[in-house]
Amino acid sequence: MILNGKETALNLNNALKLNIQEDLKKYRAPHLAIILVGSHPASLSYIKGKLKAAESVGMKATLHHFEDDVQTETVYQMIQALNNDKDVDGMILQLPLPKQLDEAYLTQAIDVSKDADGFHVLNQGLLYQGKPAVKPATPYGMTLLLKAYNIDVLGKHAVIVGRSNIVGFPIARLLMDLGATITVCHSKTTDLSYHTKQADILVVSVGKPHLINKNMIKKDAIILDVGINKVDEKLVGDVDYNDVYDHVSAITPVPGGIGPMTIHALLLNTYHLYEKHVKINTK
Repeated sequence: MILNGKETALNLNNALKLNIQEDLKKYRAPHLAIILVGSHPASLSYIKGKLKAAESVGMKATLHHFEDDVQTETVYQMIQALNNDKDVDGMILQLPLPKQLDEAYLTQAIDVSKDADGFHVLNQGLLYQGKPAVKPATPYGMTLLLKAYNIDVLGKHAVIVGRSNIVGFPIARLLMDLGATITVCHSKTTDLSYHTKQADILVVSVGKPHLINKNMIKKDAIILDVGINKVDEKLVGDVDYNDVYDHVSAITPVPGGIGPMTIHALLLNTYHLYEKHVKINTK
């Protein structure tokens, strides 16, 4: 079974669009602000997708684009201006950033009530404690994709390859909350295939093309491939899709798998922040 993120995200975005249309009868449109530094081709592509998706659901999206040589303080001032703008509900700082910028400082400068990417330390702390929080968009999108295909993770062994704060750690927490048993692997893991062969659900997010092949997974595993790598001008995942396809029960393609679900989750996060803002502002 192919876990079609593009089709699923379209269906979920259509449902979100109906909610926004109903809200527009009483309130302003939800507003997502995007800060982009430089002109990295991958970042430009991601931003284009986010702006198009926001427009498709009736959400306002504004892009604040800086040159590569911008300094940390200039970006910080923009973040503060957006923090203080009552018409902005969600904000993201597109990563990666040029080396001269302090990524941690700028990420944490985003008001927690506008943290649409779920990267703020307070949101991540709440998430790790199992409390209501804005969930990082990529892991959140993965859980929504599993739900759309009625894949129950309760009691399953989920192995996550990659331990980033953006994907690895939060998806481990979310899958644990859904009842899975978790193993997290990383660059220092000895005998990676020993662990991946035990996975009922395998999440791979390391940025190494075709790292995982069929000899590293067990029969009928469920594969969530977060990797996006360019090889010979084609986008491929961290999993060798063609090699494992006949060996798995379900797999996300690259492209068209996790990417569209990440964008949907970002819009959904912004919408939930919007709901809180308009209720507060209309009291």
